Amino acid sequence: MAGRTVATVTVLCIAVSAIAAPTKKSTPQRATALTAEEAGPDYKVQGEYAGTVAGGAKIGVQVIALGDGAFQAVFYPGGLPGAGWNGKLRIPVDGKTRGDKTVFAPSKNRKRYNGRSPAEFSALARNPKEGQRNYTATIAGETLTGTTDAGEAISAKKIVRKSPTLGAKPPPGAIVLFDGTGTDQWHRGRMDARKVLHNNTMTKKTFQSFTLHVEFITPFKPKARSQSRGNSGVYIHRRYEIQVLDSFGLEGRSNECGGVYGKAGPKPNMCLPPLSWQTYDIDFQVPTFKDGRKTANAVITLRHNGVAVHKAFELSNKTGRGQREGPSPGPIFLQGHGNPVFYRNIWIVEKKN
Repeated sequence: MAGRTVATVTVLCIAVSAIAAPTKKSTPQRATALTAEEAGPDYKVQGEYAGTVAGGAKIGVQVIALGDGAFQAVFYPGGLPGAGWNGKLRIPVDGKTRGDKTVFAPSKNRKRYNGRSPAEFSALARNPKEGQRNYTATIAGETLTGTTDAGEAISAKKIVRKSPTLGAKPPPGAIVLFDGTGTDQWHRGRMDARKVLHNNTMTKKTFQSFTLHVEFITPFKPKARSQSRGNSGVYIHRRYEIQVLDSFGLEGRSNECGGVYGKAGPKPNMCLPPLSWQTYDIDFQVPTFKDGRKTANAVITLRHNGVAVHKAFELSNKTGRGQREGPSPGPIFLQGHGNPVFYRNIWIVEKKN
């Protein structure tokens, strides 16, 4: 992949105890959890696994929690997105926790694809990039073992990836919009006890072209689907939306995390699991106008968790319900959609036009 890669991504092994089936004494699963302690046993299974297929070829697996011990795993030959996967074949299988193990097999119920409609699922199943394959797997503790449809053994360990720009310090000349010490830069800005910023807030200052660093976290909502699963957005000039959503393990559409809403999906989908702090590093060039007519489109480059998922993408018009394009500067708006999505470490460097 051209540009920045995830070669610098820090990979840490998680120490996970044996996974127990829910019992009366186990932590109940909340509809919405903001911490691992609230999330219940499914949270320990979901996440990313990296390993090899017999013979040494790399493979990545993303395990998506769907609630009440149900899961979907997506296999990526070559490695995880941004870390070896070639952007082509994805192999989804369904799983269920049974005792101290979670067992995965090809789906018998094609009506469920993490919230997709039956028609969408059927279309995906017919697509060779998304087609059902006879992969199987079992997760016990932090280890995944399984077989491919050719009978090759798979072995993988749970990992935690972190963005290489997580915690990035503002450079000289940057305007610090939020650092946990106050909300003076924001209209209706609210912090919670963790010193993080609630969504549904907008900067008081307006900007033209800039480089913006934003960190965000989505909740754990395993029973939610599609746009109900941790929805927010970073609006540039309140005209162009970069979607924020728990899209972990999905194929990467324009209305999913890292998407330029309604215009272009991220390539690849670099969304990390819910309750992970993630980064957007946005380089934005304003459109140009002369005598009231637009002469050049706005241009955006977006790095999601350190990987360029949009490179010099031209915005031909506003996105969705964004405000009408024009030559005037605009604010940064962190969209509220009724979901507890939070932000931190936000800074901006203005550029000369």
